[in-house]
Amino acid sequence: MKKLLHGAAFVGALVLAPGCKNFLDVNENPNAPQTVSANLYLAPMLHWMVTSPQFDGRFVGRYTQQWTLPGTALSTWDRMGYDASSDNGGQQWRDVYWTFGQNLVDMMRIAEAEERWDVLGVGYILKAWGWQVNTDLSGEIIVKEAIDQTKFIFNYDTQEYAYSEVLRLLGEAITNLQRTDGAVNAAYLGRTDKIYNGDRTKWLKLAYGMRALALNHYSNKSSYKPADVIADVNRSLAGNADDPLLAYPGTVNDDMNFWSRTRNNITNYRQTQFVVNLMNGTAFGGVVDPRMSRMLAASPDGLYRGLNINVVGFGALTATQQPNNFFGYAGTGGLTLPARYIFAEKSKLPVMTYSQLQFIKAEAAYKMGDKATALAAYLNGVSSHIDWVNARNLDAGQTPTQITAAEKAAFLAAPAIVPASANALTLTQIMSQKYIAQWGWGHNEIWMDMRRYNYTNLDPAGAAQVFPGFAPPTSLFGDNGGKLAHRIRPRYNSEYVWNRASLDAIGGLALDYHTKPLWITQP
Repeated sequence: MKKLLHGAAFVGALVLAPGCKNFLDVNENPNAPQTVSANLYLAPMLHWMVTSPQFDGRFVGRYTQQWTLPGTALSTWDRMGYDASSDNGGQQWRDVYWTFGQNLVDMMRIAEAEERWDVLGVGYILKAWGWQVNTDLSGEIIVKEAIDQTKFIFNYDTQEYAYSEVLRLLGEAITNLQRTDGAVNAAYLGRTDKIYNGDRTKWLKLAYGMRALALNHYSNKSSYKPADVIADVNRSLAGNADDPLLAYPGTVNDDMNFWSRTRNNITNYRQTQFVVNLMNGTAFGGVVDPRMSRMLAASPDGLYRGLNINVVGFGALTATQQPNNFFGYAGTGGLTLPARYIFAEKSKLPVMTYSQLQFIKAEAAYKMGDKATALAAYLNGVSSHIDWVNARNLDAGQTPTQITAAEKAAFLAAPAIVPASANALTLTQIMSQKYIAQWGWGHNEIWMDMRRYNYTNLDPAGAAQVFPGFAPPTSLFGDNGGKLAHRIRPRYNSEYVWNRASLDAIGGLALDYHTKPLWITQP
């Protein structure tokens, strides 16, 4: 928005100056086109669709205790706080309103004029994705007045409206992606489609998957329709081969996986004891998850430990007991060396996965009382994610060994993991396994899940928490007033600098605004 404000002020100044036509012509390049093909807008937006959630995941991942940042003091985000006067946590906001912004508007306008319904359908997906991630992170967001270059102040819309717009846009995406007339052309779309290479049918599946995810967020409301969630999952990704994955060439810094050691964005982070306990047998009857040694990092002595978020730094852990970094090395090691799982330079990262959707289906079926469907989807989710872990550990020739068929079979045969009876399946199992399947990349959805269950809700089937072992920080950030985080404040440099009046209208200037619960998570 800052860019739009500057642009509007600049144009206004030129309009007031007489005889400026020659000066205005400086913006016309006789050696380059003034308009471009619709597909040429696409590749950068697809990059950020996958990558910007990882930027913000450094911070959201600390709210959800995927990882922690040990230092000489307990950090703001580990205490469910925020960094004042900072854009930390605002990358997705920036990309939706600026990187996508007018570029997405132009791409969709050209695609519609040229009857390129497949490109237009992808555009609707991108638009829906933007409103979805931003409202899930921040609650009230700017929708109706967004990308309006005549405005200097942008009013916020309710989250209820934002969700209705997400669902409308996904409906438009589905309609357009079902069309084969006009100028629909897989080769044209595929030139810059770095996710599905122009395969319109896979984009259609993704649209259904995104709608299933959005509809499932209504789970605390009386309007929740689990049957609709299940129907959309059934129309969506049919297996891991349908996963929307972005490949990182890994040749220069900016085309490497954001998590890689070369990018140096997560080198000092370490796994928490919470996620270790979900996989080391503590939470599930002593059954050790074979994915633990392929996803998490051992300590130099070979054991798997996580850090206590309430303890400064590494606490009393010796050098040989301190967890290695996510690349598999002590301290800051690993530069130019082989890495592991999704943390290598060429590791692929997803928009969404088949296993994620299967857990969404399992939760929806469980809540409508169809335990047989829930168990089948849950088993699909766990099994397919084991295969997904193996695949990611081949993306860049990483060193961890593959999970063998015998390991996988033994794990799935354990009643603590997959109950023999559908009636014995619990929400604790469904949501914990979904957390594991999204660990390291699915930050927005993990946080939405935790907020839907108020972080520490008990499983109605027993005394265990839905997320067993999760405990809020004992020393919450000072501005919280003893409350947990439920939203990220809008991006500082566009909203708190340029749009304060509109923020004030929704209470966004309050120091504890980030603790205000979201509309979508409330009854």
